[in-house]
Amino acid sequence: MKVFYGGFVLGDLVVIFKGLVEFAALILLGQGLVYLLSFGRHETNAVYRFFRLLSSPVVRSVRVITPKQIADRHLPMVGFFLLFWLWFGLLLAKAAIYIPSSVTPAG
Repeated sequence: MKVFYGGFVLGDLVVIFKGLVEFAALILLGQGLVYLLSFGRHETNAVYRFFRLLSSPVVRSVRVITPKQIADRHLPMVGFFLLFWLWFGLLLAKAAIYIPSSVTPAG
């Protein structure tokens, strides 16, 4: 049985959101790796600034939902962990949608 939502199958929406979450997490991971490999000169690195531009919506969203005691420099890491748990939840939702239930209806 397929569940439709606005012309899309619900499983398709889960897959699309999961892909967007994966993309955002990989951007944050790349930003962190460039930060580590630039040895303190990350602000002058064009690749780091590009990753920071791409990850800014995630970091701004994390700033809105986190307490003010969390320093701004920790927000990308917090965002990465939040994206990881969101990805895990979407993975479970995808499994629940696409893996058929073993329970057969009576009748």
